[in-house]
Amino acid sequence: MLAQVCAVLSGLAALALLLRVCFPHFWTEVFYLKDLLLVLVRFLWRKRLRPPFLAVDRFEEQVARQPGRTFLMFEGETFTYSAADRRSNRIAHALQAHSSLRAGDAAALFLRNEPDFLFAWLALAKLGCAAALLNDNIRSGSLLHCFRCSGAKVLITSAELQGAVQEIIAPLVEDEVCVFVLAAECVSAHMQSLTEKMENVPDSPIPRTLRAKVTFNDPAVYIYTSGTTGLPKAAVLSQMRLLAALAVLASIGVTGSDVIYVTLPLYHTAGFLVGFIASVETGSKIILKRKFSVSQFWKDCRKHNVTVIQYIGEIMRYLCNTPKTENDKEHRVRLAIGNGLRADVWKEFLTRFGKIEVREFYASTEGNVGFFNYTGKIGAVGRVSFLHRKLFPFALIKYDTVTDEPVRDANGRCIEVSTGETGLLVVKITKLAPFAGYAGNPEQTEKKRLWDVFQPGDVYFNSGDLLKIDHDNFIYFQDRVGDTFRWKGENVATTEVSDIITQVDFIKEGNIYGVQVPGHEGRVGMAAVTIKEGAEFDGTKMFDHVTKHLPSYAQPRFLRIQSAVEVTGTFKQVKKKLVEEGFNPAAISESLHFLSEKERRYIPLTELLFNSIVTGSVRL
Repeated sequence: MLAQVCAVLSGLAALALLLRVCFPHFWTEVFYLKDLLLVLVRFLWRKRLRPPFLAVDRFEEQVARQPGRTFLMFEGETFTYSAADRRSNRIAHALQAHSSLRAGDAAALFLRNEPDFLFAWLALAKLGCAAALLNDNIRSGSLLHCFRCSGAKVLITSAELQGAVQEIIAPLVEDEVCVFVLAAECVSAHMQSLTEKMENVPDSPIPRTLRAKVTFNDPAVYIYTSGTTGLPKAAVLSQMRLLAALAVLASIGVTGSDVIYVTLPLYHTAGFLVGFIASVETGSKIILKRKFSVSQFWKDCRKHNVTVIQYIGEIMRYLCNTPKTENDKEHRVRLAIGNGLRADVWKEFLTRFGKIEVREFYASTEGNVGFFNYTGKIGAVGRVSFLHRKLFPFALIKYDTVTDEPVRDANGRCIEVSTGETGLLVVKITKLAPFAGYAGNPEQTEKKRLWDVFQPGDVYFNSGDLLKIDHDNFIYFQDRVGDTFRWKGENVATTEVSDIITQVDFIKEGNIYGVQVPGHEGRVGMAAVTIKEGAEFDGTKMFDHVTKHLPSYAQPRFLRIQSAVEVTGTFKQVKKKLVEEGFNPAAISESLHFLSEKERRYIPLTELLFNSIVTGSVRL
């Protein structure tokens, strides 16, 4: 008997050793897939409920379950679930009484990171309304475009941003838009004080019946993403997408005892869906910041006992670039979730700040698939599993970067790349993985659909991203294709920037592209321009125009003055050669200039200045 027990134990030990050697991630994957299945079961159960169970209903469940628990902390203020619920109710009642908003309508939030951003969204969700989350950096024409394409009837802004709204107030009045300001006073007679309206309404619950007819396919939020149209596109996130987003943090082990530090903009997918919506599911305490501050980051984490942080690649690099201190590892942060983290920065971050589990992920605002690096493999954005492929059929296909088109075989079908080879990520559009497209932009919506990929009539979502899968099934992000590049965590549309800079009276043409700078994530903007005949380049005028009309992340930091812009036979601007040549004045005979915030003009890019930039002495 003893011999048999020993044999069994020896066999189990041998099996465990074999699994560890041959399948080092076996148990990690088993536990992750178990959590994924539980999330899927909960999602499907909620989806069957009637009236439909929405993300806001989960918030109301938390209010009923733990009304006195802290929901949010912001600049010394603490809001319990009950307090947040009552304030959002007041906003909802005020909007009901003083606007025509009804279930199915849309309203736009033009706010910076502040509690009222969350409370206003909760109010709209309780009324069954969709919310357009406007980037608070956009101005004038871009702001008006983003507002209009959402079809919103109401715009809600703050005291500090009402000046930007005032610039477009005339067309808003023409469109009969109600503009509310979360302040006691307004700068225009065409605006109303929402703060004043809230003083005269109750904080009683909003009847669920008001949103009873909202469906899972209805828009929940519009989040803006750059594209090739010259202006941001309003990606439609359905109620089902928000319901699925509830599970993001829960699926990686975040619980109600965690404290999450949100420094990313709430108008972004990461800040809104991961930082806010996913925290509603877990009941985690949110520490909200107006914006990221490298000097305050760890101080805040220690002060508030933060356990979960969000990042984009640049944030981690900023943290690693700060002077080292003796207490770098003195904190309670156990988990970091985000994307865009370079392998070298990843390693440095862990070495310096301690054993923090990094959960790198891949997703896009309008996309229909996401990957999670649940193993902690440095550099990877996720790991491919059989279940994942079954639920969300995807493929990496060959892509021609010269023609900007997928490569097709003699039968007109796309070709999957080999293991280890970089390819374009495409995802089959299904009921479980839908693509809702862009509000008011059917042309750009159709451009993201790729037809007849592997079979006649099949349709896939074209991610516009290049990835690769290694022999261990880890998946890695490689680059973006097309006219969009990424800088400072933001997608920059080259045509939008080109449209802006060619408004300068001495600029004839502008070719915008991104160039790599040592030590920086993504690509920084550069413009190759031609000057109108008889005109001269004016660095001060160019600086004033660019900084006035473009957010900082989209402003070209480098200018290259050419005699002519090179185009292809189909009149597409040639970017590849310019990208490869970069911004080194020693290798480029044409005149180069650098955006100097100190001198408030574009200054000549000398070899001395170039060396200062690549060594990090001059910050971008």
